[in-house]
Amino acid sequence: MATAVIMPRQGQSVESCIIGEFHKQKGDAVSVGDALFTYETDKATFEEQAQVSGTVLAILVAAGDDVPVLDTVMVIGEPGEDIADLVGGTTATPTATEPEPAPVVAASEPSVIIAVAAPERKAIPVSGEQPERISPRARNLAARSGADLRLAQGSGPHGRVIERDVEALVAAGHIASPAAATLGFAPGTTGSGVAGRVMAEDTVAPPVTVSAATAPPTTVAAPAETSAVSEYEDRKLTNIRKVIARTMHKSLSEMAQLTLNASFDATDLLAIRARLKKAKDAGLDEQLGLPILAKVPTFNDLVLYATARVLLNHKELNAHLSDDTLRVFNTVHLGVAVDTPRGLMVPTVRSAETKSLAELGNEVRELAAACQTGSINPDLLSGGTFTVTNVGALGIESFTPVINPPQVAILGVCGLTTKLRMVNGEAVPYQAMGLSLTHDHRAIDGAPAARFLKELCTALENLSLYLID
Repeated sequence: MATAVIMPRQGQSVESCIIGEFHKQKGDAVSVGDALFTYETDKATFEEQAQVSGTVLAILVAAGDDVPVLDTVMVIGEPGEDIADLVGGTTATPTATEPEPAPVVAASEPSVIIAVAAPERKAIPVSGEQPERISPRARNLAARSGADLRLAQGSGPHGRVIERDVEALVAAGHIASPAAATLGFAPGTTGSGVAGRVMAEDTVAPPVTVSAATAPPTTVAAPAETSAVSEYEDRKLTNIRKVIARTMHKSLSEMAQLTLNASFDATDLLAIRARLKKAKDAGLDEQLGLPILAKVPTFNDLVLYATARVLLNHKELNAHLSDDTLRVFNTVHLGVAVDTPRGLMVPTVRSAETKSLAELGNEVRELAAACQTGSINPDLLSGGTFTVTNVGALGIESFTPVINPPQVAILGVCGLTTKLRMVNGEAVPYQAMGLSLTHDHRAIDGAPAARFLKELCTALENLSLYLID
């Protein structure tokens, strides 16, 4: 008996998952344990394996579709089996109705009137006349763009209209304004709007009067050229983008956030990294029996190392605020913001103040790699007590980082800039690095936050001393 492969539920809060890639196609043989497809939640990527052997008889969704949990993704069975109950049957692609030719009325007067018949008022099938098999993403895109679904050629399983079919309609100019959709028009009508969009005035063609002497032979007018580039495109927010949006909106709407900006002399920081790089290149770390560095520590690693230690002197910033309770932590679970193709992720380095520079740098790289591939354990994305976000590599000199609730502070690391200071009456240049600290004024006042920032700058200017432990 054929078996339906459903979208698994990954956690009680997950309502849908996005299909990543299919490893098996229709007609492929499947054995128990074979990888069928990948799918992703807002936090991680998973792989669905076959629980039965057989042949892939149908695939009901496309890569990139947002599929509700427990919905059928594909069907596995034996060739020739009746799977209508599992796939909902098949539906023929609707055929567009050709408009009747326009009659030409002749007259003996010096001029003739060529009456162009008004097309039948038939509304775009937004609801009842939609193709019977259409994906939710395709239906939403058609509603937003005004695509004429009567001309859709379904390229999905069993002729199902999917998102790319609607995109093809938009690119071909088969789109209409809401007013034109209400009035109705013949399929294939070329509109006068941008990119061939059918407007309200295009739904009825007025009579055209021409001179009998100059009336051209009756010919079929060539359709107007339409632009291949759509006026705009609508992109559905991914699950992780929705989570980021909710979290950031909650953060800004519920907190009294204030940002303090400072900078420090990065001379010692630059010298330390240069020496570490030289030692790594020469293999001195192995010769001297020092902790093995998977990679030369970055400026971010050095800032994280100092931050984790200075925070213990300012524990009110290493805290969570919930209603009227401030939970102050005695250990630093350091959140590190990571930019990924799927959106911002913040994995947590547990007890960061207890780790050496090598241990801290190696762990941050492992967490960042897991975030980039989407294989990060969801448990590693929670529990942070303070967050550091670094945009210095992008040339940012100062910014306003947004706190990750329920934390009460976040440190932004900026890029290097050249500044001047007076030494014996001369202006001497030096490399400075900026820091931007945002704190929740409900939990901590500006002066204590400023003292933390000042001590951190001092620590980073003298980081060589901190490494002696």
